[in-house]
Amino acid sequence: MTAPQKFAFDTIFDGEGDVVFSTPRPKRLYPAEEVEQIRTQAYAEGEQAALAGMAALQAQALAQVAEACRAALPGLAGVAHAHREGSAALAQACGRAIADAALDRFPDAPLRAALAALAREIEAVPRLVVTVAPELLDGLEAALAETAQAVGYAGAVQLRGEAGRARGAFTLDFGDGAAAFDPDTAAARVAAALDAALAAEGLHAEPLVPGADPVPAES
Repeated sequence: MTAPQKFAFDTIFDGEGDVVFSTPRPKRLYPAEEVEQIRTQAYAEGEQAALAGMAALQAQALAQVAEACRAALPGLAGVAHAHREGSAALAQACGRAIADAALDRFPDAPLRAALAALAREIEAVPRLVVTVAPELLDGLEAALAETAQAVGYAGAVQLRGEAGRARGAFTLDFGDGAAAFDPDTAAARVAAALDAALAAEGLHAEPLVPGADPVPAES
């Protein structure tokens, strides 16, 4: 059974018939000024609610954008690193092509440069033995004599040809020491040094965004 509910009277009279309590009834008629006031207040409340909702949506959208950026940065760092590796490989290929073309046109240039760099080491030795590829022997004797004279070397220069040497490769033997150059070996050393630098740098290169910390590599 449900508990009985006390009946509530809308209007209560006293013993003399006067009204002592009356339940307020909904207002049915409003003056124009009051209607305008209610409308203005309702519009302001609605506008505030809409602005609050928009601000919440904006904050949520910004949070989602920030999270997406954080998730994308490791991938972007990987792409940037791959780009650096590709750029380095392209630079090596271009450098090798330029070096090969320079050796084709000036095959004795590295040897001349070596003699100039070693001028003080060889100035007192009586004989300098130069070993090159056989195809470089033609015309090289006069060029070496000219270079030796230019650097002040007064000893004898002896040329030797050795099969199997790379184009532009040579060895300088001056008794107490020696110097050698091989373009293939030099290119391999440059490539190895560049690969080591890229490997050491990894994904910890300069920030993708100025002022930001480098993106750590994913484990």
